[in-house]
Amino acid sequence: MHLPAEVNPQQLTDLLSDRYGAPRTLVLDGFTDPTADESSGAALLVPFEGRAVTIRAWAYGNQWVGTGTARDAEGVVRPVLAVTRRTLPEPLATAPGEEPDWLRRLLQITGWTQPAQRPGVDWAEVESRLGLDLPSDYKRMVETFGEGAFDGYLGLNQEPWSHWREEGLLAWAGTEHEDTYCWRIDGDDPDRWPVLVRSFDGEDLVFACGTAEFVCRILVDRHHPYTMARYFDTHWFLSYRDA
Repeated sequence: MHLPAEVNPQQLTDLLSDRYGAPRTLVLDGFTDPTADESSGAALLVPFEGRAVTIRAWAYGNQWVGTGTARDAEGVVRPVLAVTRRTLPEPLATAPGEEPDWLRRLLQITGWTQPAQRPGVDWAEVESRLGLDLPSDYKRMVETFGEGAFDGYLGLNQEPWSHWREEGLLAWAGTEHEDTYCWRIDGDDPDRWPVLVRSFDGEDLVFACGTAEFVCRILVDRHHPYTMARYFDTHWFLSYRDA
């Protein structure tokens, strides 16, 4: 829809960013991102028929939300707002005997197409300070997504919290319900550490899988003890970085 001319497009973008997190840019100064496709919200551009000037987009649940400016039928640049349905792609196939790349699956499940948010993390410094190596899939998740929360609910720690270190636990995420997602430090290979969830009432539950696999499973498995699939059919990552 075209909005009244007095609407400030940047203020509207800032308002939506406060709700939906950092947007992705589909169109800037009339130039469409050549990588924009169905997985990154390109359907938002269809109504504008090539007249979009600047469009920012957010993935939120089963919707794409977009706003910015576009030319109307008379060629006048006006603020606009668009919403369209967002669908979850089919899961990546894995050949027999092949180990799944759980981060790739997580990218697909969340529709994440933005550039790596923290590619320059000095993990050597972090691990030296902790006195431990960290799981490789967790490090890739932080580098890829940066600061934010899956489904706006499961917050990803940018480095592990060590306040339960004496119990052999490192916390890598937490939820609005005060559940804490940890690794149980078990052996010298961090990629084999199991995930332990400590609920707000102090109950512990252990899962024999890695970090990225655990997140994938709680997003799509309705029968998982900590499932988020019962609340959202389609999933996203709410980025906390500046728009």
